[in-house]
Amino acid sequence: MISSELKTNMNNSSWIRRMFEEGVKLRQEFGAENVFDFSLGNPELAPPKSVTDTLKKIVNNENVEIHRYMNNAGFGDVRQKVADSINKTTVKPLTTNHIIMACGAAGGLNVCMKTLLNPGEEVIIFAPYFAEYIFYISNFGGKAIIIPTDKDTFQPDLNELEKHITAKTKAIIINSPNNPSGVVYSEDILKKMANLVETKEKEFNTSIFVLSDEPYTKITYDNVNIPNVLNIFKNSMIVNSFSKSLGIPGERIGYIAVNSKIEDVDLLINGLVFTTRTLGYVNSPALFQKVIADSLEDCIDINEYKKRRDLLYKYLTDLGFSCVKPQGAFYLFPKALIEDDVEFVLKAKDFNLLLVPGSGFGWKGHFRISYCVGMSTIENSLSAFTKLAEYYKK
Repeated sequence: MISSELKTNMNNSSWIRRMFEEGVKLRQEFGAENVFDFSLGNPELAPPKSVTDTLKKIVNNENVEIHRYMNNAGFGDVRQKVADSINKTTVKPLTTNHIIMACGAAGGLNVCMKTLLNPGEEVIIFAPYFAEYIFYISNFGGKAIIIPTDKDTFQPDLNELEKHITAKTKAIIINSPNNPSGVVYSEDILKKMANLVETKEKEFNTSIFVLSDEPYTKITYDNVNIPNVLNIFKNSMIVNSFSKSLGIPGERIGYIAVNSKIEDVDLLINGLVFTTRTLGYVNSPALFQKVIADSLEDCIDINEYKKRRDLLYKYLTDLGFSCVKPQGAFYLFPKALIEDDVEFVLKAKDFNLLLVPGSGFGWKGHFRISYCVGMSTIENSLSAFTKLAEYYKK
């Protein structure tokens, strides 16, 4: 009834969703207050007031044009505001034409894959990685090449990268702050990566595109710096969404920003716009294009996520868990207390803890905690983490 490839992909589908669905069952059995669901990166914090105020204003406006078709790339005034915002840290400024509004970062990445990939071409991703990347790449006949990061820092391993770039390499996806580790890739590493990519492009006479998946760039801690990839990589694009920064994941709104230094950039932009239409997106949601245009510099309260990070990080490390302290996003990625992370996560479920195994992110022996949940959930979960740790210390 369905394709064999799809059936395989469904069987290999995201552990995140599997554990979220387990949480639904547990809440029905034990009550929501007794289940500690850390599976899904579904922001608990409400959007900033600027978002809701703008939404009310637009909805109450009798101008029906807001609901009509527009250029497939999105409203020109919105795209210009996005370009102006990015240009605050960009060496070579972007114009309206360099911005394509997208149906979230997921939609944006699929548009990029469709536009760039010929069948059999390769896209490099760094483990641990967001699991859906595999499917976005295979959707359009590409092949995912998975490269491990440094085991102690989760920074990209440039020696491994050099080994795996070939004449078939079409793109590299970077995700910083990273889901699931919360690590921010350093500017030094990215500059060295850019030199390596440029060398390989000359060696193979190819263009290698760096796609920076950036839904967490506004969610950072301890004054960490997020480098602008458009200043570092010539053949680069930013794919961003407002799902996490403005707390509106259900609204599916984001953008693709194309580096103005790319050769034949107009052809690439036209391809992205054409693909946006022909993949069936047509255009990103009109209403929320206008909403986010007035909230580009706003963000949910980062301090609330920092409180959650600090509480969980200290408690778990005091219990004996080993974990790289996240610099951004809202995830912890500790080592499991046994080698088999899947077995560990399934055992945690006995204590009503819903976690995600590191295997789902291409990194065995760890597990992910999404702490964008209510503070009460975190506080009430601490005793369950203690019992889980004690189980393995018997």
